Amino acid sequence: MASTVLFFLLAVQFACFIINTGNGESMPKFPAILIFGDSTVDTGNNNYIVTPFKGDHLPYGIDFPGHIPTGRFSNGKLVPDIVASMLGLKETVPPFLQPNISDHELLTGVSFASAGSGYDELTTAISHVIPMSKQLELFKDYMQRLERIGGEKEARRIVANALVIVSAGPNDFIFNYYDIPTRRLEFDITRYQNFLLNKLQNLVKELYELECRRIIVSGLPPIGCLPIQITVKSPILRSCIDKENSDAVSYNNKLEKLLPKIQQELPGSKFLYADIYTILKDMINNPQKYGFVEVKKGCCGSGLLEAGPLCTRSTPVCANPSQYLFWDSIHPGESTYRYLSQYLAKQLLPKLSHFSSQ
Repeated sequence: MASTVLFFLLAVQFACFIINTGNGESMPKFPAILIFGDSTVDTGNNNYIVTPFKGDHLPYGIDFPGHIPTGRFSNGKLVPDIVASMLGLKETVPPFLQPNISDHELLTGVSFASAGSGYDELTTAISHVIPMSKQLELFKDYMQRLERIGGEKEARRIVANALVIVSAGPNDFIFNYYDIPTRRLEFDITRYQNFLLNKLQNLVKELYELECRRIIVSGLPPIGCLPIQITVKSPILRSCIDKENSDAVSYNNKLEKLLPKIQQELPGSKFLYADIYTILKDMINNPQKYGFVEVKKGCCGSGLLEAGPLCTRSTPVCANPSQYLFWDSIHPGESTYRYLSQYLAKQLLPKLSHFSSQ
């Protein structure tokens, strides 16, 4: 069994070599991709837990291969799917809670993410989804399975050289601070940002203790431009909520400065900050540059409120989802995720091309 695993890994790495040298770009080689976070990177874990936060029904997935809902909160693929394909790994990153997940899928990476999750434990108390702490426990289970497949040394090598993506935060602000002001009774915005960043710092340090070394952490999007936030707070003018965007920018600035400090404390690590705010704001301000015709509403239904259980089989959808930045009132569509994936591939992944943990 061990020899079969090693042969498979060599084959994957050879395929990556052919792809990377064939396109003339210096793309790093990763044996796997590991994902933690919220609905932006949940490839279907919420299908297997009791929560209203599910995307396992049409019209979700109408542009996914086979036109089937998979639990992804989009019309099609997410960033993990697209980036994995770019790296020559399995194109669709499976959810870890998927029953009978195969050894092959484990070896090319999985998502532990859960739609509705966040760094603040109070967030998942509201959404009843998988908290980040539980995602770490699932990751420990993953490590044990890898060790059974290829041995402890090989499992550690895979994880140490895997691409790790952490994407969370918006739910913390929306659920706990802006729309349900529970944490606002306890913290001002500066202290709440610091509270979340401390949670994030503890998370990535624990990932490091579990052998993860190459980690990309996503910043916040322009939360004030999410269609649902606009609907609630600017229903007539349909303009972005400047205060929420300003808070996102200040949080992102702190995160960008924090990651190098964490890296200095953790020998052999590489942390990169993903500035998704700037590219998404550019899409909103210059939609024609990206082929969008609508950036203030989602494609599903009216595009004003529909998401999750409100975006259903009976809900009409727009004629061309690729022309909408948002699929529903919260989540981007596949076209948007493809632009974000291109940003990762061009701006961030090359910075890992000469980095090796071992």
